[in-house]
Amino acid sequence: MENLFVASAIMGGLGLFFGIILAVAYRFLKVESNPRIEQVEEFLPGSNCGACGQPGCHSFAEQIVKGAQPPSACTVATPEVIEIIADFLDIDPGTPEKRVARLHCAGGKRQAHQIAEYQGFENCHAAALVSGGGKGCPWGCLGLADCKVACTFDAIQMNDNAMPVVEVTKCTACGDCVAACPRNLFEIVPLSQKLFVQCTIPLEGEAARLLCSTACDACGRCAADAAPGLIRMENNLPIIDYAAAGGEAKPDATFRCPTGAIQWLEGNQFEDKKISEIGGSYSQLFN
Repeated sequence: MENLFVASAIMGGLGLFFGIILAVAYRFLKVESNPRIEQVEEFLPGSNCGACGQPGCHSFAEQIVKGAQPPSACTVATPEVIEIIADFLDIDPGTPEKRVARLHCAGGKRQAHQIAEYQGFENCHAAALVSGGGKGCPWGCLGLADCKVACTFDAIQMNDNAMPVVEVTKCTACGDCVAACPRNLFEIVPLSQKLFVQCTIPLEGEAARLLCSTACDACGRCAADAAPGLIRMENNLPIIDYAAAGGEAKPDATFRCPTGAIQWLEGNQFEDKKISEIGGSYSQLFN
């Protein structure tokens, strides 16, 4: 009994000792929070989507107050909210370029060759794991709307061709659709970059066209017609390099594409341009 009492006394003493140490450490080592950070965080939408490059709105508020990022880097906040934050901190709101999600595939159910009827969970990840869905193209969009479900801003809808359409006015470039797609078909790009390749099939010629009528067949005409350095062919696919071309691009590179795999996108993919729907190019329309 005496040993139990001594042990209890020792443990109690140690607890009191360390409690005092922690209290003293908190008193002298605590970092005072900046009230402006809390206020800026209250102004922000609170979606914690990560589109600004930070893990959450609190971290982004810290970056704004430090001057490391402008308020307009929040792609979810309205222009009014951005102005409120800028006025509160007396800083420039900034003017970052609008970025949107684009899909590297144009092979809907009317273009991609179907090899089977998929029956199972209506989920792209499930289809990719079990059978790859019903399409013959193992690189194309599965069309089961994982991206739509993942988008918390209601910016993605499925059209009648079983393809996701991104509403650019609603898209916040949060990247949820990028993470949701099991075939890594989504990419976040500046809205001003209108030249876009809608295929990831690494095959050429008839081998690619047999899988999908809008597949890139690696003919290289887009690279030949584009500004010097803008497009290069790698792994049988066009790679667009805006930096190499000084940021300039024109729709010329799409004119001779025999399948419509490369497009000039003015707005919502698969809505403004219907060439992919009919499986043809500008040259086919005019000749």
